Amino acid sequence: MFDRRQKINLACALTCAGMLLTAIFYFEKYLGLEPCPLCMFQRVCIAVLGIVFLVAGLHRVRYYGAIVYGGFIFVAAVSSAWVSGRHVWIQAQPPGTVPACGAPLDNLLQMFPLLEVVRKVMTGGGECARVDWAMFGISMPGWVLFAAVVLGLVGVLNNAVYPVRARR
Repeated sequence: MFDRRQKINLACALTCAGMLLTAIFYFEKYLGLEPCPLCMFQRVCIAVLGIVFLVAGLHRVRYYGAIVYGGFIFVAAVSSAWVSGRHVWIQAQPPGTVPACGAPLDNLLQMFPLLEVVRKVMTGGGECARVDWAMFGISMPGWVLFAAVVLGLVGVLNNAVYPVRARR
């Protein structure tokens, strides 16, 4: 029913869904960790990446279609890696050197246009500098960065590189 490319894409979509469900139900609801604005942006990026993987997994395409999906996956994975990389960088700064974002994200969205909110969140980050959870010395944004890079590599290799090699 599904070819190898589709199965790998669906597995990556399930990985993204698992990451989101873990963030919402385990970290937020069970542990009571409040997500900062950058955490919310990371969730959006991982959700977009998961949707692209899901569509690529459900859509049986040939050579050029797989390459297009590889491009979409690359863009979504780079976006996710950039946001989580920014978060890791903010967490690595000395305490007190990062300005506060200000109001919570939902209040910012009510007060400012979307692009202004994105600019404020990406340049600020006082509450984003706090590390609430870490495993093996790596904070949650570090694990999201790792997952985004791995998922991006798997997606690009699976969709854009493999069809080129298989066609020869």
